Amino acid sequence: MFSSFFMAGFECSTQRRGDGVRLDLVRSTGHQGCVLEDYRACARLGLTTVRDGLRWHLIEERAGHFDWSSWEPMLEAAAEAGVEVIWDICHYGYPDHLELGSDGFAAAYARFAAAAVRRHRAVTGRPALVCPINEISFFTWAVNTGYFSRLDHNEPGWLKRRLVTVALAGVAAMKDADPQCRFFWAEPLIHIGARSSEPEDIARAESLRLGQFEACDMLLGLAAPELGGGSHAADCIGVNFYPDNQWVSGGSTIPMGHHDYRPLADMLLEAHERFGKPLFVAETGAERSARPAWFHYVCSEVREAQRRGVPIEGICIYPVTSFPGWDDSRHAEVGLFSTPHSDGTRRIDEPLAAELKRQQALFASAGQAGVLRARSA
Repeated sequence: MFSSFFMAGFECSTQRRGDGVRLDLVRSTGHQGCVLEDYRACARLGLTTVRDGLRWHLIEERAGHFDWSSWEPMLEAAAEAGVEVIWDICHYGYPDHLELGSDGFAAAYARFAAAAVRRHRAVTGRPALVCPINEISFFTWAVNTGYFSRLDHNEPGWLKRRLVTVALAGVAAMKDADPQCRFFWAEPLIHIGARSSEPEDIARAESLRLGQFEACDMLLGLAAPELGGGSHAADCIGVNFYPDNQWVSGGSTIPMGHHDYRPLADMLLEAHERFGKPLFVAETGAERSARPAWFHYVCSEVREAQRRGVPIEGICIYPVTSFPGWDDSRHAEVGLFSTPHSDGTRRIDEPLAAELKRQQALFASAGQAGVLRARSA
């Protein structure tokens, strides 16, 4: 499905924070000015599939007028470096002239998404691989809590349904613009433990845990079929999994090794059985010295899930570069690459690169063994 099993993801968030500050991580990570070298660095490590994003707020500063100058150099760099890109059409951010809760938002998004895949085809000659809206579940939580710009709409569940409706309008428009484009989603994969053994606490934790599936259920038509979802809306489901993705309801993170910690392989199996679609780990990573150990854990669990029959198409190191924190611009050392030097190059995190190389060999060996077993059957 992808050109490489292991992938690299570039942080491309563009939301307005609750205090009104606009983020642009493509710019603040240095990726904007180093995109060609960044893609080449990924390709040298065998990461020929990457995740990246459009900056809608720059492309459509004026309603209905599309300026592709912030995106076309990225398309050209990808072609020159020999990487394929899964493009986030909307990574949280949208233009200031639009209101998320307005009646016209879905139509505006659909026009932009359709124009983007047409532009992609015109520049590259190839159909686009897209994630229509990144992390609908997290997007919903962030707006509802005021972490992102708040929306004055108090009806429970309204915003998530709204974002699914917007996303499906985009899928329809993109399919009409280029029937060969393919659709991928990225949603958090979480586990929530009960804070006590009381039945009401167990029920509350399970209800919260199952909320992680609501967006994809609606996108796939497994819930709220009136929204128009269906199998056509997704070629592959991406799951985002980090060290803090398991916690006690109303409490702290569940650490790996704790009796309530749920193995990733079990979570991947549940997601596949629920959705009936191939999966990929769309985001995973840890900070500083924890990077190689965490990557080792995720890869081991993915192999275990594959052994149980779960079709997993890839693992994306995300973010692949260090980045400034959303809240306070703190320097977050994550991924394979440092912030850029003056010549546009980045220092490689050697321990994580060594673990990547080891895992590439292990998955290649496992894949070859699978081919041999299939031939002998």
